[in-house]
Amino acid sequence: MTRHDGDLERTFAALPPAHGRGFARTWWGQAWLKALEETALDSGQLKAGRRLARAGAVGAVSVRPGRITAVVQGRDRTAHRADVLLEELTGEQWDRFLDMAVERSGHVAALLDRDMPPHLVEDAAATGIELLPGMGDLEPECGCGAWDHCGHTTALCYQVALLLDQDPFVLLLMRGRGERDLLDDLQARSAAPADAAAELSASSPEPDGVDAAEAYATGEILPPLPALPELPTEPGIPPSLDTETPPAPGVDPAALEFLAARTAADAHRMLAEALRIGPEQPVTEARLTLEQDAVRLAAGSPVAEMAERLADGSGRGREGLEIAVHAWHLGGVAALSVLEDEWSVDGETLARARAALESAWDEDERPSLRAKGNRWTVVGAPRQLRLGPDGRWWPYRRERSRWVPAGGPAHDPATALASADVAAEEAQR
Repeated sequence: MTRHDGDLERTFAALPPAHGRGFARTWWGQAWLKALEETALDSGQLKAGRRLARAGAVGAVSVRPGRITAVVQGRDRTAHRADVLLEELTGEQWDRFLDMAVERSGHVAALLDRDMPPHLVEDAAATGIELLPGMGDLEPECGCGAWDHCGHTTALCYQVALLLDQDPFVLLLMRGRGERDLLDDLQARSAAPADAAAELSASSPEPDGVDAAEAYATGEILPPLPALPELPTEPGIPPSLDTETPPAPGVDPAALEFLAARTAADAHRMLAEALRIGPEQPVTEARLTLEQDAVRLAAGSPVAEMAERLADGSGRGREGLEIAVHAWHLGGVAALSVLEDEWSVDGETLARARAALESAWDEDERPSLRAKGNRWTVVGAPRQLRLGPDGRWWPYRRERSRWVPAGGPAHDPATALASADVAAEEAQR
């Protein structure tokens, strides 16, 4: 509850304890705390003040022009009067502020909604008026005798941050004007003759935009970026195209619905990766070729008709597309590259590959391998190892005169080849 004593003093009842509660949800409340934290010389006193504020040790807060006051109980239960002083605006500064606010009626509407938009503070700063305190502007006075901010004055400041969140007029009262007086002055200025206002507007039209130097200078008071969004549990459902309106010539509704569903699934995956990695480390993906993208789409299509169309469009045929989709499920673009590309292995890469093959088995157990490019085929057996550009080994087995992926990649060639054996046994069952 708030009690108004005239228009130049407001008293706010003490808040109950709220352990774990944060302070200053609004950007202007955060600017208030920033001024406190930059002014205080002892970080230990800041921590002590936060503990006292959360423990409900701050009594009723009195707000007057230039001063806030409260009785604060220390950890030893001793009560001290704590004051924090903030310089009032001069009469000439208030005149400039009021003139600016009248010209921009949106500022007044925002204040009445208990909001303080950044542009209000920026426009005030452009006229030489600093509404929010800066470093050194919050001057402490405490009955405990401390010459700097102590736990009692910092607790008071943290409590006032909560009050500022609820009502920015509290800040304007500290700067010297109560809410009723301020609104009366604004109303009186707004009641000026319309022709005078039109003449003023014609003689000094409002400029478009904001000067770059001013925008840069006021950058620190802009509100923080919003928090990252929460990840939805599943992709969104695209709109249904099942209507009575016939499709336009050349438009396939089933294909559109499929592409929309795949796009929603990809957006959900990309958001999950971005939230996991963080905004400073953006997700980067290689651009897919048309043939690779056809495989990606087929891998997510439960519709046989759609897979048939993709097989025709990709030029692979139905069997080739099935093998490519199997590779995609095993390792995405990297698995497709190993399936389709044969490349020459030489230099240090070849030396490392040979060392890996020699160390993977004991000499009497090592299979006989015939090398061609990045592919090592087991002599006399339908098995093969393929080396990927990243140094991992991919197992393959021969089925109906075609080599097909037999498992995921492994850094050890023996492990990869063993998975090909397992896949061959399962195929025979």
